[in-house]
Amino acid sequence: MKRYIISQTLWVITLFAAIGPTQAQEEGEAKTYSLPQFIETGLKNNYGLRIVRNEEQIKANEATRANAGYLPEVNLSAGYDGALNSSNAKSRANGSTTSDRNVFNQGFSAGINAEWTIFDGFKIQTDYKRLQQLRLQGETQTRIAIEDYVADLTSEYYNFIQQRIRMRNLHNAVALSKERLRIVFERYTLGSASRLELQQARVDFNADSAQSLKQLELLATSRIRLYELMAVKDIAEKIVLPDTAIIVNDALDYDALLQATLRTNASLINAALNRTLAELDFKKVAARDYPYIKLTAGYNYSHNEFGSGSNRRNDSWGPDFGVKVGYKLFDGKRSMERKNARLDIENAELAQKEIEQLLRADLADLWQAYRNNLRLLALERENLITAQENHYIASERYLLGNLPGIEMREAQQSLLDAEERILVAEYNTKVCEISLNLISGGIMSYIHPVK
Repeated sequence: MKRYIISQTLWVITLFAAIGPTQAQEEGEAKTYSLPQFIETGLKNNYGLRIVRNEEQIKANEATRANAGYLPEVNLSAGYDGALNSSNAKSRANGSTTSDRNVFNQGFSAGINAEWTIFDGFKIQTDYKRLQQLRLQGETQTRIAIEDYVADLTSEYYNFIQQRIRMRNLHNAVALSKERLRIVFERYTLGSASRLELQQARVDFNADSAQSLKQLELLATSRIRLYELMAVKDIAEKIVLPDTAIIVNDALDYDALLQATLRTNASLINAALNRTLAELDFKKVAARDYPYIKLTAGYNYSHNEFGSGSNRRNDSWGPDFGVKVGYKLFDGKRSMERKNARLDIENAELAQKEIEQLLRADLADLWQAYRNNLRLLALERENLITAQENHYIASERYLLGNLPGIEMREAQQSLLDAEERILVAEYNTKVCEISLNLISGGIMSYIHPVK
């Protein structure tokens, strides 16, 4: 029996030793990142953001006067043509026939020509304004992508902190279970504890150890997720964070958040840009009700050689210019396009109002969750103090032999549960805070936090 007990004890010690180096390995040879460093690295490396920035640059490149049609169109052309002809010509006067065989005519021409639309019902001006709005929309869409990214990365950063704190709590639980197992083992060898009590202590220790090992997997998953968001290739590199606790901001103000949301929210700004684009599209359709005026100018040269006739060759050159004025009387779909353009404006206005309503609702929901989590966090902090006092009293009584192992386990589990609840409350409150800053346009404050 003693040999069995000794072998079981050695197995327990081996298991605990296996957990300990794993935690040490998690912190050894690691790279230190603060939250601003995480965000700055990710903003430079993240592939999705780089794609969005390139799309923004494409819209910026297109927002030029030339693309809108302000500048003339200039063409340089040259050509050559030849013909080998045979003909019979019969005279009406005397009926004689004149025959020409294999007459070769050839010609060469070259010229430069320009066409410049100086008026087309303000379509050019409207197109230029539309390109400028699309450029602004590209900037806004980039901002939306960046803000969403910063929110995701910040949430995962605090999730990693949450997982590390949970890992620490579980290691403390394993240490407490190990100490309890040691005490029970000594009592069992002295005959003051039953084998059932020893087995129960071993089961509790194994359960805590298994939970601690599973937590290592969750911790590694969060670390890999952070490196994925930052587009760091060496995902096996360990991380050390300067932050060891989740500090929540309990000083947010609802009225200030609401005003900031209605003033700076990127989605609302994008909706306003869509409305402006719809109005410009209507002006573009209305421009077809006006005539157009175009200027043309050029310089051309032509050379021709004739195989028959009185002239052997002919050369001509010189400038040409002109004015074109026109008006499209009927195209069959102008009325339909005008009606649809008005409906597009109305839809854009409705979409803007809908987004504003959704933002107000989301802000109210997030604010309610934020306040509730703050109250829950205060309550759980009180519960944690009580659980710590209960565990201390239980430990003292257990060492004196005045408390059964089951009740000691209950006190230990109550402490672990209290630590877990306060950790979850802190993280949930932080996520609400991040979401409130995202919707109100203040998410970038996490790059340069106010001290």
